[in-house]
Amino acid sequence: MLIVGDIGGTKTRLALVSAQQGPRAFLAEQEYHSADFPGLQPIVEKFQAETGGKATAACFDVAGPVLDGRAHLTNLPWQLDEAALAGGLNLKRVNLLNDLRAVAHAVPHLKTDETVVINAGTAVPDGPIGVLAPGTGLGEAFLIQGSQGYIACASEGGHTDFAPINQVQAALWAFLMERFHHVAYERVCAGSGLPNVYDFVRSRNPSLESPAFAAALKATADRTPLIVDAAVNDAANNTLSAETLRIVIDVWAAEAGNLALKVLATGGVYLAGGMPPRVLPMLQDGAFMRAFTAKGRFADLLAKVPVHVVTVNAALLGAAIYGLEQAAGRD
Repeated sequence: MLIVGDIGGTKTRLALVSAQQGPRAFLAEQEYHSADFPGLQPIVEKFQAETGGKATAACFDVAGPVLDGRAHLTNLPWQLDEAALAGGLNLKRVNLLNDLRAVAHAVPHLKTDETVVINAGTAVPDGPIGVLAPGTGLGEAFLIQGSQGYIACASEGGHTDFAPINQVQAALWAFLMERFHHVAYERVCAGSGLPNVYDFVRSRNPSLESPAFAAALKATADRTPLIVDAAVNDAANNTLSAETLRIVIDVWAAEAGNLALKVLATGGVYLAGGMPPRVLPMLQDGAFMRAFTAKGRFADLLAKVPVHVVTVNAALLGAAIYGLEQAAGRD
C-alpha cells in the first residue's frame, strides 16, 4: 500500500491507496490543518495511527519547488527531504512532487465528470496543455508530449510579475507595489492574495463596507472565505466583495491566456485548485473568456483553446497515479 498526500499551505490531505484498487479508490482518507503541525512527519504518523494503514512507500505533492528530493514549502515553514521522511516513517521510498506537477500529471487521466467545460474549443491532439491552479497560492504547470505520453512539468509562474490589463488593475498594481515592493500574480489572484485586492477596492470607497462585515473581517484570521462567500451569495449587499472577486477572476483569465501563449496550449487549459469550483457561475458568464482571449492578434487562436475547470482534487489524484507508477517501476 501507498500513502499519498496533498500538502498545501492551509490543509494537508492524506489517503491510502493500493495498486489493486487504483488511484481513485482510497482505502482511507483524512484532512489536517497544516499549521497545527511542525512538519509533515507528525501528520503522517497521526494518519497512520488513526487509520492503521501499513504502507511501504509514500508520494506527497507539496506547494513549493522540489529540487534533488528536497522541498521548502512556499506558504509553510517546513523543510522536506525524501530520504529523511523515508527513514523517519520507516518506508522503503518517499517521492516528493511539486503540487502543480502532480495536478498536471493527473490531467490526461481525468474523466469527463471530473471537469466542467468553460470553452469547448478544438483541442489539437497531443498539443501542449496549460494548468493554472488558484488555491492558497497560485500554481502553474504545463504538459508536453513525450515518446510515451504526456510529460508533466512544474513551474513557479505564479510568482512572475503581475501585468495589469486595464486602468483599475494598474491602480491595484500601484497599491500593492507600495505595500509589498514586488507584485507577483500570487499577491493578486490566489486565496492568500484576495484580501489584498479587497483592501484596494475598499480604499477606493470605504463607505460601501458595512459595519457588520467590517467587524466580521476583523474577527477572523483568514478573510478570504468571508469575502468569497459574500461575493458569491450576497453580491447585491456586498459590492466590495463582488468587485474584488470580479477583478480576481479577470486576472485569472488574463494569466491563463498568458500561459496558453507561452506554452502554445493547443491541447487545452485546465483551471484546478480550490477556488475555481467555488465560483463556476462567474467563470461561465462569458467575462472569463473575454479576458482570456484579449491578446490582440492572437485572440482567434486563444478562442479555439479548450478551457476546463477541474472539480476533483487533482493534486492528490496525480500523486496517487505517480506513486503507483513508481511502485510498478515506471517513471
